[in-house]
Amino acid sequence: MKEDNCLHAALICLGMLYCSHALAAEKLNHSRPSLHGHHEKGKEGQVLHRSKRGWVWNQFFVIEEYTGPDPVLVGRLHSDIDSGDGNIKYILSGEGAGIIFVIDDKSGNIHATKTLDREERAQYTLTAQAVDRNTNRPLEPPSEFIVKVQDINDNPPEFLHENYHANVPERSNVGTSVIQVTASDADDPTYGNSAKLVYSILEGQPYFSVEAQTGIIRTALPNMDREAKEEYHVVIQAKDMGGHMGGLSGTTKVTITLTDVNDNPPKFPQSVYQMSVSEAAVPGEEVGRVKAKDPDIGENGLVAYSIIDGDGMDMFEITTDYETQEGVVKLKKTLDYETKKSYSLKVEAANVHIDPKFISNGPFKDTVTVKIAVEDADEPPVFLKPSYIFEVQENAASGTVVGKVHAKDPDAANSAIRYSIDRHTDLERYFTINAEDGNIKTIKALDREEIAWHNISVFAVEVHKQHQEAKVPVAIKVVDVNDNAPKFAAAYEAFVCENARSNQQFITISADDKDDSANGPRFIFSLPPEIIHNPNFTLRDNRDNTASVLVRREGFSRQKQDLYLLPIVISDGGMPPLSSTNTLTIRVCGCDSNGSLLSCNAEAYILNAGLSTGALIAILACIVILLVIVVLFVTLKRQKKEPLIVFEEEDVRENIITYDDEGGGEEDTEAFDIATLQNPDGINGFIPRKDIKPEYQYMPRPGLRPAPNSVDVDDFINTRIQEADNDPTAPPYDSIQIYGYEGRGSVAGSLSSLESATTDSDLDYDYLQNWGPRFKKLADLYGSKDTFDDDS
Repeated sequence: MKEDNCLHAALICLGMLYCSHALAAEKLNHSRPSLHGHHEKGKEGQVLHRSKRGWVWNQFFVIEEYTGPDPVLVGRLHSDIDSGDGNIKYILSGEGAGIIFVIDDKSGNIHATKTLDREERAQYTLTAQAVDRNTNRPLEPPSEFIVKVQDINDNPPEFLHENYHANVPERSNVGTSVIQVTASDADDPTYGNSAKLVYSILEGQPYFSVEAQTGIIRTALPNMDREAKEEYHVVIQAKDMGGHMGGLSGTTKVTITLTDVNDNPPKFPQSVYQMSVSEAAVPGEEVGRVKAKDPDIGENGLVAYSIIDGDGMDMFEITTDYETQEGVVKLKKTLDYETKKSYSLKVEAANVHIDPKFISNGPFKDTVTVKIAVEDADEPPVFLKPSYIFEVQENAASGTVVGKVHAKDPDAANSAIRYSIDRHTDLERYFTINAEDGNIKTIKALDREEIAWHNISVFAVEVHKQHQEAKVPVAIKVVDVNDNAPKFAAAYEAFVCENARSNQQFITISADDKDDSANGPRFIFSLPPEIIHNPNFTLRDNRDNTASVLVRREGFSRQKQDLYLLPIVISDGGMPPLSSTNTLTIRVCGCDSNGSLLSCNAEAYILNAGLSTGALIAILACIVILLVIVVLFVTLKRQKKEPLIVFEEEDVRENIITYDDEGGGEEDTEAFDIATLQNPDGINGFIPRKDIKPEYQYMPRPGLRPAPNSVDVDDFINTRIQEADNDPTAPPYDSIQIYGYEGRGSVAGSLSSLESATTDSDLDYDYLQNWGPRFKKLADLYGSKDTFDDDS
């Protein structure tokens, strides 16, 4: 192979050189002067020098993918002026010069140093020039030439996609186009058959075929059935060199899916369906399901169900569940086992969408028989009416019959029924019911004005089956009786002016009646017979359930009488009619000349004019003065007065001295001395008061002498209490006895320092000021003597 390529290249180069030299010689002979001194004269005798062109060429060729050990000779460049002495130097420039293509600067031979790939680059443009080797002076102008890479079949065909997916309807005619696959070849399509492709099918026969030139896949078998086989895998080959041996090839996979058409009618898998339903089932309840099978899918497999015949067409209905493609049989009306125990239906299943192309495969529907058995159920009692309405007069006597309800057992057993009232609907227990016959009676009198309608519920229960019960509403209307007399519609209070004119209307009254309209209006208004000729007022019935009160005379005086009470009789339209007497209060008021109300106070008439501003100010000033006096009085009362008698809280000793000796009991005679409780001043004299002296000296009563030291404490205290109760010089209270005597006869005198502030003691207590807040009170009491004197 290598030798063939070299030979081929050599032949091409020789041919090119031969053509180039021939063309150069021809041009040289016709248009160029010789470079070796050939001269020609022009028309005017001057000599013209022509440059001789050394070579002429168009292009060279080199085989791609050459992998020999030596560089490939592309061609040879040679100039006629080259005498072979080595003075001419050949230079190559342009695309790939020096890298891919190199030139021998002496011989002009061009070689390719690298393997070339036409699919990478198909041609190279180069420039050749001959220059003087010594001076590098160009001997001829540069010339361009093209080196073309000659193609070989080195690229296999490649498809645009590795895998193709296509769909074709089932039952398609032979030759129906499915999909076109396309392959491409990177080789040169203009040179040889390297890029001439031929398609063929490797897998997928005999179902599909492919066009050799276009790659179009078509169906090859008629009536392909999706329900038999839905998916096919086809392998397509593309081969170059026109499909001949030695060519390269590539393959691709095509997945072809048959799409569904409605070519199959629905079919029921069985001819009869058996179902059952309880008579207690409610309308709308599902009874059962049927299903017709259709192998088609999507909308082609949609089936609609309908009942076309049977004795249960009015009792049952069928709907389509499009998710499961089932026909759902439902109850349409309530069943009764005792009336009819079974039903038969004829159900049809039909395709929703029908393809006209396959109408000959029809009919696209099927029918089936559905038999439904009714099961007996233990039913609750049934009232003859869905509800009851009764009437009873108000104030009817207890035990009055209101009405009767009736229920029966719908089962064949026809059990006995017992009745009762739902006490949640009759909390006040106005009614009772006979448990056996269902008669409803009153228990107590009814008042329409209190409750006009009573809505109760009655239960019916089977005697032997307490869980089976029924309930019915019973509405009882209380019929009105004229038992309420009409009254004023409001608490009227009328006003009449002192200057009222005769026959002047000053108020319109109306009435209200709790009874029904049949026993209420129309109302009749009148005055009692005893005052029919009332001199002050008169009444006019307006005959529209209102009445007007008018003034009969002119002029009223509040000083004489400011209040009138007018009785008015009101009768209703009942049978028999009822009436009541209502009193209208009429006040006499002062009015201006236009009749506008000014005042209805009798005292206001005495005042000729209202209070002036000065009078109001004077009244307010008096009130302020009185308030000031009260405040001063309260302030003075709160000031502390010095009591006439030294009270317990003023005796400082009582606030300080504490007796905390618990003692040793009754037998302990050494714990205290009874003589310390004896006040000699109290015995020999009296308790002094600060403001007065007693007019007489209190003398101890006979037999009341000082008790000895060994006296019993109980007797001693009782004696002192008796003395205090009968002592006229004692303080004016006896709630407590103060024993503040400290004793006498002591050489040292009193040990207490609490009264030192009132003595002439020379002790200085100023140091107490520096002892802190705890001794502030003592410092204030026993401060410097000058301060004490100033305070006193």
